Amino acid sequence: MTEYDIAVIPGDGIGPEVVEAAQAVLAECEARYGLALNYTTYDFSADLYRRTGRKITAGDMDEIGTRDAVLFGAMGLPDVRGPEGLELGAQVEMRAHYGLFSSLRPVRLFPGVDGPLKAEEVDMLVIRETSEGMFAGLADEHEPSDESASDRMTITRATSEKLFDVAFSQARARRKRGTPGHVTLLHKSNALRSNVLMERVFDEVAARNADIGSAKYYIDAGSMYMVTDPGRYDVIVSENIFGDIVSEVAAGLVGGLGVAPSADVSLTHGVFQPSHGSAPDIAGQGIANPTAMILSAAMMLEWLGERRGDDLATRIAHAIQGAVEATLATGPRARDLGGSAGTREVTDAVIRALPPQVDSGRRDHVAAAGR
Repeated sequence: MTEYDIAVIPGDGIGPEVVEAAQAVLAECEARYGLALNYTTYDFSADLYRRTGRKITAGDMDEIGTRDAVLFGAMGLPDVRGPEGLELGAQVEMRAHYGLFSSLRPVRLFPGVDGPLKAEEVDMLVIRETSEGMFAGLADEHEPSDESASDRMTITRATSEKLFDVAFSQARARRKRGTPGHVTLLHKSNALRSNVLMERVFDEVAARNADIGSAKYYIDAGSMYMVTDPGRYDVIVSENIFGDIVSEVAAGLVGGLGVAPSADVSLTHGVFQPSHGSAPDIAGQGIANPTAMILSAAMMLEWLGERRGDDLATRIAHAIQGAVEATLATGPRARDLGGSAGTREVTDAVIRALPPQVDSGRRDHVAAAGR
């Protein structure tokens, strides 16, 4: 049995509540299947910054980086901002520190969940680049001004090649369980010099992966197609800010951010968190939907299983994903999905839906990254 050391950063708002829910599911998996997880909890919340002025440092991230993975709740409070006027968010610093260039954001319209479209099937993986693009200049010198402000977009060949390698690898893995095995780049090379380079590198990587279909759309038209024809997409890959936006559009197609997990990964590090924010308006009420956080924990186990060759961790990940799917199909459902269940009720239902033992026959919709 392999043991894993997991750093836990609950964060702000509903973050601690959904992390607690995910840990409850993981605890049941430990008891039922022999999984072994050791947790170390860190507080780098916006609330801590408001009270003490303390935020995450490079030394903190060096320590956290010695763990096998990071389970991250949600961070940020609208009224807590740094000197430059931006919200606090340790995940942004961690992306830069660990070189987490790829954010995997799978969405699927689960049975029992009503989407806003006529489409009966939505199943796609949005891959957002998270280390450069429009976020590249966050650490640049900035002179406060009421007259003008600017941000820097930078695209590099090295990061783009790694990003697209992951995208084609993911498409190949997804095709094994029945998706088309296709990668689409959403970009803006008609207006942004940086995206000209990104498109050129995409073409080169696509040529090296001729067994996988590929396409390219400008970000504006491509976003429209997500709504009018979501079935054309399997794996979508895009620049940082574009990917941030279209991943939330994708989540809206399948019921909202409450069912949208994510994994920010490099070839060596992984941070797993729901796509949603801290939702301070409902914090402490026990009504937050824990589904995205539970699915993010499953992605963590799948990633660990892939990296360590640990079949048990992989099978447990699939068991959790199956239990979530069964719960969404039959209920109880959280309020954001039209139900009335609270966080604990949904969590308990997922735990009840876990199989008595795990088997190796099921492959889920999320393939591990960092191959």
